[in-house]
Amino acid sequence: MKKTAITLLLIVAGGGVGANAQTMYDALRFSENNYEGTARTIAMGNAFTALGGDPGAVTINPAGSAVARYSQVTITPGITWSINMAQGTKLPESNTPNGFERAMKNTSTSFFLPNVGISLNFDMHRSSGLKNISVGFISNAENTFIDGMYAKGTNSVTSFAGALAAEAFGYTPDALNGDNAYNNLPWGAVLGYQAGLIGDIADSDPTEYVGTTENIYKESGNIAVGGPLDQTFARSIKGIRYNWVVNLAANISDMVYLGANVGATSMNFSSEEIMTETAADPDLFQTGFSSLKYRNTYKASGLGIYGKFGVIVTPFGGLRIGAAIQTPTLTTVKETWGADASSKYAESRYDSNAQTPEGNYEYRLTSPFRVNAGIAYAFGKFAVISADYEMCDYKGMFFKETGTIDNSGFDDVNTDIRDFMGVSHMLRAGIEVKPVQFLALRAGYGLTTSPEKDQDGKYSEAKTNKYSFGLGFNTKGSFYADLAFACRKCSDEYIYPYNDYIDGVFSPEILNRKAIWTAALTLGFRF
Repeated sequence: MKKTAITLLLIVAGGGVGANAQTMYDALRFSENNYEGTARTIAMGNAFTALGGDPGAVTINPAGSAVARYSQVTITPGITWSINMAQGTKLPESNTPNGFERAMKNTSTSFFLPNVGISLNFDMHRSSGLKNISVGFISNAENTFIDGMYAKGTNSVTSFAGALAAEAFGYTPDALNGDNAYNNLPWGAVLGYQAGLIGDIADSDPTEYVGTTENIYKESGNIAVGGPLDQTFARSIKGIRYNWVVNLAANISDMVYLGANVGATSMNFSSEEIMTETAADPDLFQTGFSSLKYRNTYKASGLGIYGKFGVIVTPFGGLRIGAAIQTPTLTTVKETWGADASSKYAESRYDSNAQTPEGNYEYRLTSPFRVNAGIAYAFGKFAVISADYEMCDYKGMFFKETGTIDNSGFDDVNTDIRDFMGVSHMLRAGIEVKPVQFLALRAGYGLTTSPEKDQDGKYSEAKTNKYSFGLGFNTKGSFYADLAFACRKCSDEYIYPYNDYIDGVFSPEILNRKAIWTAALTLGFRF
């Protein structure tokens, strides 16, 4: 299965009936890690389970802070940007796109702080045994959310308004226009009716609706799109998840390093999605339809807590072996959402608009255990190579309601998680070479497999690749600076702006391909 991260935007835009609209993709988005850290760890692919010695590595392996025999403070400003290429996919029988046929490129940019922290080293003045202890207060970014995609094309067969009309089937106009409509009915159907995107067919039983983009042909009884529609779909995503830790680590005889983190995560996420349809010629539409706009907004914030324990062993020479385990993260998530819509006609007196109330909900999400292991080798002071393996079984994700012992509202999505999520494997590798004492050249690579499974239990072939490089500069004093660049090539994403609603006719499918770039500069002081 190559399709991954599927988005059913009509469901998102509609808001659902009631609060529980979470999916297994929401759980995955708020649980997966894409480590950032300092410029040094970023440049080396974050392959630091066995290396340590850098504040950016403390959230990967807590034992790493004891490797350094000095205290240090770091701050890392950064910039991240996404480059999206979106286009409608081709129908197999015609080899032509089913809408959104134009290939559209778009870029989105955001500033952030991938690392800030201080690590204090205390020398015990012993030749063996407990030689030094380190205490750290560090924040590293572990996932950045950024997206700015845009798709455009022409469609004469299906429409967003037509899909809303199908969603409203069976509900009376009085119910759709009632005071409690947003409490009891699908938000998309209610908003579509109140904003004039759909209308009821007189004397229909059960109640039927037609999109303002559709014509009714009484002779045949058919309902069809009146003429060519220029369609656009745009999406913007912003957000970040930080990992805040209190770290304690110990160096035992320069052979064994032990460490533990008490960690907290803070997360903010926001998205905005806009769907528009514009008539190429309003005279072709019985309603005099000119254009419509439907906008959906969503925000989420969360606070979580977890623990992590790690070890690094140096058995001989330059060899280092490391491992760490992270407990499940217990996160409380708060969500708000809303939507607004408008419609315009050749006769402006029919123009209409409406807005939903703001929805809000709070729930708990348990993210699963993580384990990672690594091996590294130092060639004196000239070079070091490192490799990591990390595993996370996302089948362990779990939604839970707050304020009640009844968790039945999440039964379906928790079942989906158990049935269609599995193990994700992460491989990371890095190298650092110092051609001269004050300069370091670095490069890294990362590979993450998808945890998604199909109904036969077969894993998706989708993968995320990350490439990185950078350099470091050391002075003879305490100051040092590192620079890094990284590119994360995301898995293909298939987006459905609205559901299929005509028997035998497919609504548009958009293929979104995205690369996320990061540039980071670390300024550090050792003392």
